[in-house]
Amino acid sequence: MKQGNIIIKNASQLVTCSGHSAKKGEQMSDLSVIENGTVVITDGLITYVGKDADCPPLSDFPNHVIVEAEGKAVLPGFVDSHTHFIFGGYREEEFSWRMRGDSYMSIMEHGGGIHNTMTATRNASLEDLLESGRHRLDKMLAMGVTTVEGKSGYGMNKETELKQLEAMKALNKEHPVDIVSTFMGAHATPNEYKGRVDDFLDYMIKEVMPEVKDKNLAECCDIFCEKNVFDIEQSRRYLTAARDLGFKLKIHADEIVTLGGAELAAELKALSADHLLQASDKGIECLAGSNTVATLLPCTAFSLKEHYARGRHMIDMGCAVALATDLNPGSSFTNSIPLLFALACIYMQLSPEEAVTALTINGAAAIGKADKIGSIDVGKQGDLVILEYPSYKFLPYHIGMNIVEKVIKRGILFPSSNI
Repeated sequence: MKQGNIIIKNASQLVTCSGHSAKKGEQMSDLSVIENGTVVITDGLITYVGKDADCPPLSDFPNHVIVEAEGKAVLPGFVDSHTHFIFGGYREEEFSWRMRGDSYMSIMEHGGGIHNTMTATRNASLEDLLESGRHRLDKMLAMGVTTVEGKSGYGMNKETELKQLEAMKALNKEHPVDIVSTFMGAHATPNEYKGRVDDFLDYMIKEVMPEVKDKNLAECCDIFCEKNVFDIEQSRRYLTAARDLGFKLKIHADEIVTLGGAELAAELKALSADHLLQASDKGIECLAGSNTVATLLPCTAFSLKEHYARGRHMIDMGCAVALATDLNPGSSFTNSIPLLFALACIYMQLSPEEAVTALTINGAAAIGKADKIGSIDVGKQGDLVILEYPSYKFLPYHIGMNIVEKVIKRGILFPSSNI
């Protein structure tokens, strides 16, 4: 991907979120804001961060584009660390069923839900997935997302799992948004393995997972650890096999019922435990005592009309919390960063500072990239967003509105209106 040279000068707030690892508990309130700040990006990497008055003279940077940010807040590019953005088909009919009272799990048990999307994704061509994925990435970039995690899991057979991951690999080469791919073959049990869950996991572990690794199609591995999907022991077996092959681990944990997924994530030293609507006090304590990030997905709870995860309590207990959209065609058909901020602050009681941390440096940590992205630090990738307002506090305050004016990706400027 092309690298750029740019100087963003005189920002009313330079919200650096400085750090190289996840921030936990009280640390999440420290955004390390510099007033009247300037950032220099050279060949795609940040080379200066500080007060405008202390920046070397502009004549030292003859090949740099100059962007005046007076009256604007500048933040790290947002990291959406949990999505399923590569899929075929839609499930608008199921949304109306949920509105009349059908539960997400009951729809899934009757052949809808994940199985519905599985069929559509199996039938989609690679070009179909590339076209729709490209369009969704454009929408993400316009909202300030510069890195996204994308999961497979809508194939549940070798051919389609590889097809989803190959689509992400191709898009990662051509699109400005960086994509971290996650193999999630264990998203549900397909009909051809009905009643044979362990046989299906053996197939994924022995037949699919090694090929994903050999072809370098994913960095992480994930499983839907849930009642009537994959239990704790099955999830431990699958994730242990993935770890042995060199995958980083993530886990859908304690979304519908309290199962112990948070505890398992901490035990296995997973990068993140995600959802956590029903995480137990013990599970939260385990996460707080580990380096596993608690990734919360309030758009999903909103869409399903479920109680939100206990974000306020998790932070007070010392957890590192990240936020992500969970973009998918069923339970959270949205990639809205403005909605995410509003829900996190209004309904999960995160402060604006904590929400910013959760979508930047902690989101980066949730995909194992906090050493490269997620903050405005010298040596990190030059991924930034410029807001149209002077303070980051407008992100949750201007409810539901995209206030990202410009996006800088590896030093290349993308005005939001042109994306």
